[in-house]
This record gives sequence, structure tokens and C-alpha cells, in this order.
Amino acid sequence: MKHLLIVILTLLVVGFVSAQTAASTFNFIEYQRSFPRIGDALKRKQDTLMKQFRDKGLTWPARYIYLRSFKYDSQLEVWVKSEKNEKYQLFKTYKVCAMAGTLGPKRMQGDYQVPEGFYYINEFNPKSTYHLSLGLNYPNASDRILSDSLQPGGDIYIHGSCVTTGCIPITDQQIEELYILAAMAKNGGQDFIPVHIFPIRFTNQKSSDYLVKYVKDFPEYNPLVGEMRRVFQYFERTRQLPVIAVSSKGEYVVEETLPQLPTVKEENVIRKKVRPEKTYDESALAKVVDKLPVFNPGGSEGFQAFLDKLSHDMVSYLEEGQLKTYLMVEFVIEKDGKPAYAKVIRGGNDEMNEKVEEAFEKMEAWTPAIRLDKNVGIKLRQTLSVEKVSKSLE
Repeated sequence: MKHLLIVILTLLVVGFVSAQTAASTFNFIEYQRSFPRIGDALKRKQDTLMKQFRDKGLTWPARYIYLRSFKYDSQLEVWVKSEKNEKYQLFKTYKVCAMAGTLGPKRMQGDYQVPEGFYYINEFNPKSTYHLSLGLNYPNASDRILSDSLQPGGDIYIHGSCVTTGCIPITDQQIEELYILAAMAKNGGQDFIPVHIFPIRFTNQKSSDYLVKYVKDFPEYNPLVGEMRRVFQYFERTRQLPVIAVSSKGEYVVEETLPQLPTVKEENVIRKKVRPEKTYDESALAKVVDKLPVFNPGGSEGFQAFLDKLSHDMVSYLEEGQLKTYLMVEFVIEKDGKPAYAKVIRGGNDEMNEKVEEAFEKMEAWTPAIRLDKNVGIKLRQTLSVEKVSKSLE
């Protein structure tokens, strides 16, 4: 009996030590390796990545990585370092192989916009429909204040397969490399891998010229551009990341002392014709509802038919040489179901916008939104795509 107790205690101690050893040796990479796509990618890519690091004088694996993407330039950069206080070094630049939307931040579900701003990786998906994917924390603190309160959108990823409706796609081979680098960094203790999405590469003159032209039409975009430019130039100068905060108004605040950076000069900004401001008591509108308003007649299908017809009617208002534009329309469905206070807050031109606003306000009455068994007013946002189709495709 005594010998039996000794054996049992010995087994328990051995089991406890084994469990502790297993717990201490378990890591994120081994967990990821258990998924077939990652296990296969590691077998094929790890040695190659190690060689690429050696050739560039970099320490493998990188304990810290930083990603920055440039929408207009269709590029995704990977920066790495091995110690927190070191400067980042460029490892590789990938070509973003598809892009949706236009310049400007994402503000609502279904607007096909790639976000702009400062994010981090919050999800590793080894079973993605798009081969592999790294999720971003959109909507972030700024987006939750400035985007549509009911439907800001989500599910923004860096992924493979070269297709997108608002994400950042690269090839399957590239996402395998990037996924491994990110997993290695997370395994090394980097819980928040920063991903900064800029409208352009600010050092590219062609891109800068395009942005200047774009901001002339959308001067309200200039403050966001200014803060993103500050972050870009700070990193260019220091190869370190500044501290970025979000104000109570949802604006980014770069908490570093930087020299005054150039913005679009006021005298160069051609203001749009100012239409009479449409005001209403926004406090009287519901922020949350139990049931959204329904378009009459035909519900969502009827509303889509209305949008399709309006989009077709607006083609004649495209400017010379312009093939396509996106508009974002903000409007109110009052508690009696009447559409009101339509306003184009992005896109189009003066003539087109007036026609779109008029069309939205002349819609038939909707079935109103409901909150606590009562009809309530609510503000909605809707994107509208206006595209000139070539005759060969009509």
C-alpha cells in the first residue's frame, strides 16, 4: 500500500510537471500551426523569410512589426524591428491588387470605402474565405463617433485572393508571408500590431497633386488629411510611431511636437456654391430603434429600384471626362414617415447634388421607425453610385 501511494504521488508530480512544461512551451505559433493552411505556409515560407531577413541585415523573427497602406498608391509596407526602442526598418512593400471606393474615411456600412486612419490587428483568421486574413479594429474610437451610429460597417481585413469590397487585398503568397510575420510578432509579445491607412504616399508628387485637387472639392476632408500627414512625416523623420489620441469630437490628435506641416492653402481652395443650410432638431431623432423605417412601396427592393433609377438619371450631370462618382446622402425619415432634410455630404457637384436632394425629399412616405412601440424620426445615410456605362456594355 505504501509503495502504491508513492507510485501514485510520483505519477501526480510527473503529471503536474508535464502539464506545467506543456503550458510553458505552448505558444501562439504552435497554435496557428495546428491549422492546415498555416502549417503548410510555415513549411514553405519560414526558411525563405529567414533568408530574406538575413540578406537585409534584419533579426529574425521580428518582435515588432508596423504596417502602413496607401490607398491611392495601392501599396502596403511592412516595417520591422527586434527591440522596442529601435528604429523601424522597411522589410517589404506589397502591391495592393484591388481597391474599392474613393479617398476619404469609411463612414457607413455598404459604402465600399476602405477606412482611413490608425488601426491595429485584432483578429487572425486561418480559415478565411480569402485564403488567410488579418482583421482590423474598425470601427475604432474615432469611427464610432464620426460614422453612422446604427450601421458603421465592419469586417475590414487584410486578406488574400485579390478581391475586395472595402478591405486591403494582396495575393495569397503575400498574405502567407504577412500572416507569418504578424503571428511571430504576436508570439513575441506584440499584442497590438499597428496598421495605418493613409489616403496617399505624401512624398509622391503625383499622388499629392491628386489629393490637392480632391480636397478642393471636399475641404471638410482637410483636417483628417492634416493629422494623417503629421503621422506620416513624423515616422519618415524618426522611424518611430507617435502617440495618437482621439478627441471627444472623434478627431485624431497627434501627441508629439512637430514642425508646422503644409496644408492646402486657403486661397487655392475653390469652395462649392453654398446652398441654404437645412436645420432640424437632431435631439428629437432616435439614436437607437427597435425597427428601422421601411421604404414604400416595395421595401428594400423598392428602395434599391429608386436608387438605380436615380443613379441612371444623374449620369447626365457628371462632369466632362468623369466616368464615375460616389455620393453619400444624409436624410431624415420623420415620425410620420415623411422624408426630409436630404443633404449630400460627400461627392457629386452642385447641380447633381441639388437634384439628388430634391429626389430624396420627394420620395413617397416610408413606414416610420419604431422605438418602444412608438413611431420615431431617425437620420439615415445612403451611398449612391453614378457611373457612365460605355455603349458597348449597354
